[in-house]
Amino acid sequence: MTLGVGLVGYAFMGAAHSQAWRTAGRFFDLPVEPELAVLCGRDADALAAAAARLGWRATETDWKRLVTRDDVQLVDVCTPGDTHVEIAIAALDAGKHVLCEKPLANTLDEARAMVAAAERARERGVRSMVGFNYRRVPAVALARRLVEQGRIGEVRHVRAAYLQDWIVDPEFPLVWRLQRDRAGSGALGDIGAHIVDMAQFVIGDRLTGVSAITETFVRERPLPSASHGLGATGTAARGAVTVDDAALFLGRFGGGGLATFEATRFATGRKNAIRLEVNGSRGSLAFDFESMNELSFYDGTGDAETAGFRRILVTEPDHPYAGAWWPPGHLLGYEHSFTHEVVDLVRDIAAGTDPTPSFADGLQVQLVLDAVERSAADDSRWCAIETED
Repeated sequence: MTLGVGLVGYAFMGAAHSQAWRTAGRFFDLPVEPELAVLCGRDADALAAAAARLGWRATETDWKRLVTRDDVQLVDVCTPGDTHVEIAIAALDAGKHVLCEKPLANTLDEARAMVAAAERARERGVRSMVGFNYRRVPAVALARRLVEQGRIGEVRHVRAAYLQDWIVDPEFPLVWRLQRDRAGSGALGDIGAHIVDMAQFVIGDRLTGVSAITETFVRERPLPSASHGLGATGTAARGAVTVDDAALFLGRFGGGGLATFEATRFATGRKNAIRLEVNGSRGSLAFDFESMNELSFYDGTGDAETAGFRRILVTEPDHPYAGAWWPPGHLLGYEHSFTHEVVDLVRDIAAGTDPTPSFADGLQVQLVLDAVERSAADDSRWCAIETED
């Protein structure tokens, strides 16, 4: 039995998802075989080249045709955030399972509409999931397991950071990720969403309030079309950056734990640095994505004479996901997190169980981001995070 996949978008994230769909059934025992049925994009020539390179059987230049095709049972949405709501809802209403990249949507109203569509579809056996791939890094999944087992006790502190530097240059062009109408927000939604979800996932608790500050360091940038031409005044045409470049905030979890979060695309020298540390009453955990196969664990109940952080190389057969790949000590990479994501999704679809993170989980993360923006706009006042009934 096969599961026909239709993927909308073939750039960076589309390529990562394509790799996942190609690989999942070759290393994991799946109840159905994913089939790369249809790739969708607007530029026919570029689309054809991408489909040949990435291994897709057919192409469509209109996603509305994609979601009605009989050979597509699942729609994978890898487009900018402003298109998520329309594509995902149409696919769900057409009876297609949906995997949608994060953040779920650009606004709370859009996200709520997507959750409602997912709930309607669920009653008909149609499943949906939002793509927070870092949950599926084996070391992060192991961290969650250790917290669930009580190995660090009561959570007291969480420190999370996601640091990049790809727009430090003020002459970097005004791409869609820097435009609020396309992206919804800047560093906050693009990378801050990941560390919010990761922190909540690892400790099994949700944030209840935040105090935040955001900043846009470069407020105008060259238009992409201006790189080879001049505006009417003889200077390169520029446009306004309408999203944040950096977001920092304090938070409190429902269980009482305190948290700090930092998401920035202006950490010069940092390319994709994700760090999470959790301090508990009995021990601590620390994860650094630049050493993504490792988890640091401190057992506060041990002998003080030999106490210290223990380096766990998360490649053993009984570690999450690792046993399907290589012998112990043979390392995994970024792309494997997407493979693990689709493996879990395929298994849930076949079993008729609800995948996680759900669209409702994606909405909850956006409620946190919304509280961050509200706090930053009001002199960092403490903002409670809304809850959905």
